[in-house]
Amino acid sequence: MGQLEGKTALIGGAGRNNGKAIALAFAREGADLVLVARERKADLEQVAHECEKLGAKVLSTLCDVSDHEQVNRMVQLGLDHFQKIDVLMCTAGRRAHQDFWQISYEEWHKTFAVNLHSAFYLTKAVAPGMMKRKSGSIVALGGMASVTSQPQRAHVIASKTGLYGFIKALALELGPYNVRANLIALSLIENVRANPEWYPERHKDGSLPDEELQGIPLRRMGKPQEVANVAVFLASDQSSYVTGDRIMVLGGKYM
Repeated sequence: MGQLEGKTALIGGAGRNNGKAIALAFAREGADLVLVARERKADLEQVAHECEKLGAKVLSTLCDVSDHEQVNRMVQLGLDHFQKIDVLMCTAGRRAHQDFWQISYEEWHKTFAVNLHSAFYLTKAVAPGMMKRKSGSIVALGGMASVTSQPQRAHVIASKTGLYGFIKALALELGPYNVRANLIALSLIENVRANPEWYPERHKDGSLPDEELQGIPLRRMGKPQEVANVAVFLASDQSSYVTGDRIMVLGGKYM
């Protein structure tokens, strides 16, 4: 019996990278899935097909999670299909690289909409059902931006730090309802980057040069599956006394 048997999970950004790895890991552990992506419908449908082959019941749909009206419609669709959502994975992220004085008002608001507001919209739609059943797990993907400062990331750092604050507030307010909220802080994961020009320190294949790896105690980049392993733990009853926490998946960097 899988660790997530009998649970239904809503996973954002499920079409590729960490979201895809989490979806497949949850399917292996017996969860049924509501898979969401903003675009790339073909990629999302492929992930849904792979999860179904693993035995999961899957509903996949496109949704811009930075739009609260779309989120409300999408969550209702999931509830109509599965009757409940036990696990919410907030994975949306925008990581534009710009000097502070070059950040436009539009970019600032867009970054907050994706990195922070989306988690609020999703949780506001999903949490009432969790509170009523007195059971649920909310997990957000953050990053080292919530741990340390970096150049050209003022908007990202501000929004991701806010995300961790939001998670802690949820843990406090939803704890009496047996609903947990945690954050995974990750960095330097072997993902396909939509904007490789933002990562000039990487090789064309996305890997890091040896001199960059020296700053990581494990001397390598992380894999999406390693992020998914932590997500499974936080989504499952194995972490039933863990809430308001931030688990680092950074290979020892920024200790």
